[in-house]
Amino acid sequence: MSILRSKYYDHPEGEDAFGKTVATSKYAVAAGLAWSTVDVLTLAKPKGYLPTLGRFAYNTGPLIGMATAFTITTLAATNARGKDDKINYLLGGFAAGSVFGAWKHNHVAGLCAGLFLGIAGVIKKMSIEQGWEFFPDTPTKQYGGLNIAQNDWTIMADRPKGWTSEKQS
Repeated sequence: MSILRSKYYDHPEGEDAFGKTVATSKYAVAAGLAWSTVDVLTLAKPKGYLPTLGRFAYNTGPLIGMATAFTITTLAATNARGKDDKINYLLGGFAAGSVFGAWKHNHVAGLCAGLFLGIAGVIKKMSIEQGWEFFPDTPTKQYGGLNIAQNDWTIMADRPKGWTSEKQS
């Protein structure tokens, strides 16, 4: 199995730290690159290649650190406590929040982010334990594409061939 295809729940809690870290870091890289693009184009507007790469590193690096802190803290808490429960995810959320606070040089923001991420982690763990989805898939609806001729999008359909308005007796 390729390491880039690893998922967080491929192995039980407390095992495969590297695979779980890669799995969470993939999402952090995607979010970091997306936010960095918005930041570079609309907010910071750096001039040149190196300042642009610096903004990408400034935004993406701490997000990867937050994902890694969550994963490693959750695994360490699972192994230290010997239990697989919601408290491990709460501790992981606070660890990720502490990285956020260090990034922003604001301990209050780190505490608030840790509380938010910890609660989100507890809700995610509850969804895994109880079997419901945290972000359920929505059914996709197609309003165009290859089969557009099969759908009649007019307000009033055409009259059938041979139709007349007179009643015939």
